[in-house]
Amino acid sequence: MNVRTALLPLAAASSLACAAAARPPPSPAAPPPAASPEASAAPEPVKPTTAEARTFVDRVNADLKRLWTRSSTADWIKSTYITEDTERNAAALNEDAMEYLARAIHESRRFDGVELDPETRRALTLLRNPAVLPGGPPVPAPADAAKRAELADVSARLEGIYGRGKWCGPAKGGKGAGKCRDLQDLTELMATSRDYDALLDAWVGWRTISREMRPLYERLVALSNEGAREAGYRDAGDLWRSGYAMPPDAFEKDTERLWQEVKPFYDELHCYVRARLQKVYGKARVPDGKPIPAHLLGNMWAQEWNNVYPLVEPFKGQPSLDVDAALKRQGYDPVRMVKVGEAFFSSLGFEPLPKTFWERSQLTKPRDRDVVCHASAWDVTFSGDLRVKMCIRPREEDLVTIHHELGHNYYQRAYVRLPVLFQNGANDGFHEAIGDAIALSITPGYLKRLGLIRTEPQGDKGLIDVQMKQALDKVAFLPFGKLIDQWRWDVFSGKIPPERYDAAWWELRRKYQGVDAPVPRTEADFDPGAKYHVPANVPYTRYFLARIYQFQFHKALCDAAGFKGPLHECSIYGSKEAGKKLEAMLAMGASRPWPEAYEAITGTREPSAAALLEYFAPLRAWLREQIKGEKCGW
Repeated sequence: MNVRTALLPLAAASSLACAAAARPPPSPAAPPPAASPEASAAPEPVKPTTAEARTFVDRVNADLKRLWTRSSTADWIKSTYITEDTERNAAALNEDAMEYLARAIHESRRFDGVELDPETRRALTLLRNPAVLPGGPPVPAPADAAKRAELADVSARLEGIYGRGKWCGPAKGGKGAGKCRDLQDLTELMATSRDYDALLDAWVGWRTISREMRPLYERLVALSNEGAREAGYRDAGDLWRSGYAMPPDAFEKDTERLWQEVKPFYDELHCYVRARLQKVYGKARVPDGKPIPAHLLGNMWAQEWNNVYPLVEPFKGQPSLDVDAALKRQGYDPVRMVKVGEAFFSSLGFEPLPKTFWERSQLTKPRDRDVVCHASAWDVTFSGDLRVKMCIRPREEDLVTIHHELGHNYYQRAYVRLPVLFQNGANDGFHEAIGDAIALSITPGYLKRLGLIRTEPQGDKGLIDVQMKQALDKVAFLPFGKLIDQWRWDVFSGKIPPERYDAAWWELRRKYQGVDAPVPRTEADFDPGAKYHVPANVPYTRYFLARIYQFQFHKALCDAAGFKGPLHECSIYGSKEAGKKLEAMLAMGASRPWPEAYEAITGTREPSAAALLEYFAPLRAWLREQIKGEKCGW
């Protein structure tokens, strides 16, 4: 995806046997039984004390750390060695953690109305919303044991279907009969091919893997909603939106506010890209005033468009920005690429990665088994056992992703001394924004320092080329980042019923992205399931928020570094002052409400797209000139 992160902890594969054999009983005591009528004359129950609440939180922190370590061990093995056995093992251990969490949430209600110190109050607030917990499930499990087991099983099966997915035949009019291709193969084709039919084949073929997910996903929704309602929320979407220090409906309106700030810029970029694609594929295939066919944007989900940069490059003949070719020519392997990312953080004053990182990470795709290649960053024990899971290729996209993933790892290490309930980002957008803010320092100057480009682009033309390449990633992603959860919020609430899953999906894609399916789709399809985060049930609004937050973070870190030029020229590489400011915020973890962490790094509590628009001001002025006379919109 530039693949984005599903934050999960992990543990060593050698723990599999003991993890499967030992399921610890939950520690919190069951709630006291209701008093009988005969006991009406009994004295009033003693109100819990502040000290008891602190003791409860301490116990929950210890128990969750142990349970999440075991379940995440199984998740790591399942992701790096996909079989029915590893799926079953992961489901069992996740079920144990879900059972404990459900009981702990129930018992925490004893302390409603008790005067609490700020740290205890914060811990209880986080505990009651599993979606914001570092090792928690996206939703609390239902109290019923059979349904809890079913939820764990359905979740594991959905992710397994995705991880094993392959396309073994051509779509109508396509090519490649008899060759089975997994997502990595298909992604490579989508990124590099300009053959309309081959792109269509890959696009349609990958979506055949998600059809069998539909009944499982429908059940996932029902079970997720049941667990959320038992925890006091209207539905699972209401629970997800409750993790942002404001009412759920207010949060939904706030994301729309941020989208409206950037929408005019996105519309201008869309208009320009469509006009350039028309020159390649013709107006019969890319019509005026219509959405862009989803398979022509260089990405399996049309979420980022940077792979079509050669087709839309503003000025030919500028110094080469082909980092892919340089990585291959210079023989970069996965370890060397990760070492580049580590060196960036070292330049800010951060300690090197631990030896175990290099011993335990998955950096290449194994030849002998199915794995989930979706990039992710992990800490197995919540004690600094940092790892990355990727299938790294010598491509600029992967180099950027490495910087992003290491941002997660350094964040995890910065707050590792906090209690486990606080070992997370201030909100889920923070983790993504930190990695992306670091990636903004991958400027032409930085790439030249690495020897991956010979000459920095010069003058206005060079600047526009660079910003176009960035906007195809950063700005093109914004509506996609918003609509994934908009679809799921509406699914969870019942606004989108199962019989309209696919139709509603494409309505939102057309509305927000101006992108459409290249061939007719029906309810026999389940196109949302072709995107990892849907079957994995990972909330997605974090990525939308991160694309806004990162520019405010970048601006603040550039100020700390003493940078005085245009924002788009700043790289914080080598700035110990920027590193100190960053680490101070990272060390807060989730111990304080996110507006406080936001203020600690940016000086303001309110996110805004102003820094993003400032960063891209040169490109936006140029785009407005280019699209004069075009029939924009869709």
